[in-house]
Amino acid sequence: MDIVIRPAREEDLADAGRITAEAFVGDGHTAPDSSYVELLRDAGRRSREAELLVAVDAADGRVLGCVTFAVGGTEWADIALPGEGEIRMLATAAAARGRGVGEALVRAALARTRELGLGGMAFSTQPRMKAAHRIYERVGFRRAPERDWAPFPGMDLMVYAMAF
Repeated sequence: MDIVIRPAREEDLADAGRITAEAFVGDGHTAPDSSYVELLRDAGRRSREAELLVAVDAADGRVLGCVTFAVGGTEWADIALPGEGEIRMLATAAAARGRGVGEALVRAALARTRELGLGGMAFSTQPRMKAAHRIYERVGFRRAPERDWAPFPGMDLMVYAMAF
C-alpha cells in the first residue's frame, strides 16, 4: 500500500476525528466517557488551530491515520518549548496498523519541524503506548525523563525529544 502524507482537507476531518477517538479509546488510553474524547474527535478544530497531517491510501484517498502538529509556545503544544515542534494525538486506523502509517506521520512531522527552522521536537506519550515508543526510538527520538509531567494526578506522561 502506498501512503501519502499531506495536510488534512475538509473531506478528511470526520474520518480523522473518528480514527483518533477509536484508537485512543479502543487501545485503552482514554476512557470512553472522558471529556478528552470530544477533543480527539474534533479534527476540524485541530486543523484550524494547529496543523493536522493525514496519511491517506494513495489508491483511493482513504484516511489511514493522522497526527496533530504544533509549534512550541502555541495553544496546542503541551511540552515543546518555543523553537521546538510537537506532535499530539498520533493515531492509525485499526485496519492500517503494521503498515508504516504511524512512522510515516512521525517522519512527516519531523520534516515539518525542520521546514519551519525549529531546533528540535519534544512530545508526550503515555507509558503504556509501547508500539508508539518503538516508532519514536526507531526514528531517532530519545527519552527526556527530566521533562516528564502530569497534566492531572494519575496521568503521568513521558517525554521524547530530539534536537537538531
